[in-house]
Amino acid sequence: MNKIIKGDQVIVITGKDKGKQGQVVRVLGDKVVVEGINVAKRHQKPNPMRGIEGGIIVKNMPLAISNVAIFNPETNKADRVGIKLVENEGKVKRVRVFKSNGAEIGA
Repeated sequence: MNKIIKGDQVIVITGKDKGKQGQVVRVLGDKVVVEGINVAKRHQKPNPMRGIEGGIIVKNMPLAISNVAIFNPETNKADRVGIKLVENEGKVKRVRVFKSNGAEIGA
């Protein structure tokens, strides 16, 4: 079970965007793409054969997953993620929880 998944609210803990918050758009192995964070501008050349317009394209680049931490809305701080086993109708299910207060993470 991954500790950070798509849709999680995260905060950047190191790098040029330190302190910024955003939502995880994609998880790529050990990297994550966060909406509005680590933005790069690319100059695109027009290609009329493919129907591509020219101009400056803004795209979100991936960050290392170690550079982000999940955001805890109760404490308004970055938090660590733990895994807790919960029994429900005879079945054991793994649930992600905040380490600081033990509350379940709802993504």
